[in-house]
Amino acid sequence: MTDYDKEDDKIIVPRFEESAGFYTLKQRSYNMSSIKGKNSKPEMLLRKALWSKNIRFRLHDKSLPGRPDIVIKKYKLAIFVDAEFWHGFDWKTNRERIKSNRLFWIPKIVSVRFSQN
Repeated sequence: MTDYDKEDDKIIVPRFEESAGFYTLKQRSYNMSSIKGKNSKPEMLLRKALWSKNIRFRLHDKSLPGRPDIVIKKYKLAIFVDAEFWHGFDWKTNRERIKSNRLFWIPKIVSVRFSQN
């Protein structure tokens, strides 16, 4: 049973269509293309910590599926650095961080979080 099984807590997820006031496919593609995919702050912090412990690695290895952010070949280890917030981690405390466009983001994150379980 999740925290959102109660009828009072259920959030209605809007349909992400242009008719519902959302971006067209072209507009969404343009917006998503500007999102930084490499050298993010969490990735840089992890890389600096690994380097300081003398753990050497490769970045964004194109030869591996999914193109991991960090690859440690010595240990056959691939690391993907994802933002926990947008995947719904610690949702009860983190949802207060959303300041703008809450009607869009809260249902979107909730739908992603609970579709992964």
